[in-house]
Amino acid sequence: MIQGAPDPAALAALICDWCLDVAPGAKVLVSATTLAESYATALHQAILERDAWPMVSLTPPSAAGDFYRFGGDRHFTEVPPIELALLEAVQAVVRIDAPANTKELASIDPELIARVATARRPLSEVAHSRRWCGTLIPTPALAQGAGMGEADYAAFVTRSLFLDREDPVGTWRELSAAQASLIERLQTVRQIRIEAEGTDLTLEVAGRKWVNSDGRTRNLPSGEVFTGPLESSASGTIRFTVPTGPAGVTVSGVELEFRDGEVVRAHADHGQRYLDAALRTDAGARLLGEIGIGTNVGIDRATNNILLDEKMAGTVHLALGRSYPQTGGTNVSALHWDLICDLRDGGALTGDGEPITVSAS
Repeated sequence: MIQGAPDPAALAALICDWCLDVAPGAKVLVSATTLAESYATALHQAILERDAWPMVSLTPPSAAGDFYRFGGDRHFTEVPPIELALLEAVQAVVRIDAPANTKELASIDPELIARVATARRPLSEVAHSRRWCGTLIPTPALAQGAGMGEADYAAFVTRSLFLDREDPVGTWRELSAAQASLIERLQTVRQIRIEAEGTDLTLEVAGRKWVNSDGRTRNLPSGEVFTGPLESSASGTIRFTVPTGPAGVTVSGVELEFRDGEVVRAHADHGQRYLDAALRTDAGARLLGEIGIGTNVGIDRATNNILLDEKMAGTVHLALGRSYPQTGGTNVSALHWDLICDLRDGGALTGDGEPITVSAS
């Protein structure tokens, strides 16, 4: 384990008690690579101590790439039956991202990745009907991708989880309260406008529900509020200034132009092929499924990891593809790709012409 990394027992307790609220008898699936063995072991123990049932699945870091290298047409077009059966058998899922190589899928055809995502959509639907937590642990590969030394990156991840605080759960409660106040303001807003260099985009959110993403479910670290914009409302242009690395491909300098809610022009300084393939995933891939506002002050720099970067305080992100039904969004897609615009250096986010400000811990 890297020096300064989150304590496994502390992270396991945070996941069980804050994120998933593990109850006696609950069946919980823990999925990770073998690099996260100490964290999976801690979760296994913590789940047992809460009188619940753990199921731990550890795979070699190379398994993701091997799937594409050695799989056949069946594997690329059908729902994986074992994974589906596992998801249907549990009430909660923990997924720990612990890669040995963030570029493991860089040589895989983006069209094939999109094809597999479409085939696996039933898995996503089942997973999103469960309580789930997606998190990560520091690995040398993630540190290198972030452009940081291993110890510095490990400390950064610990801060992002608030596990450097005396009372991590109390800090998450404070953030939750701050986000609740922000949501109270946002629920009265009809139109949101995003302005920055190369960006002037408006979208409608009237009647949609804003969600307080405070780590109680979904991702950890968290720290955002989000909703699903009206599907035909996005109009204008936006430039996403934070690079992303989906499927091991670096995509940066993405510019999208929207008309009547749909992407009508798409450009990337790097990663154009991946961008084009993503937009061809299905009919819903060219529409927006989410707008989110980052609030986590423990995440103060981009790290080439969407899970972390979309939570940065002072940023806004839009997701191409699938909506979250609890927001009232109706867009259906196998794609859900968050793209991030940093507003900390001269950008503006307004609701019905008034500045939207965030007060967070």
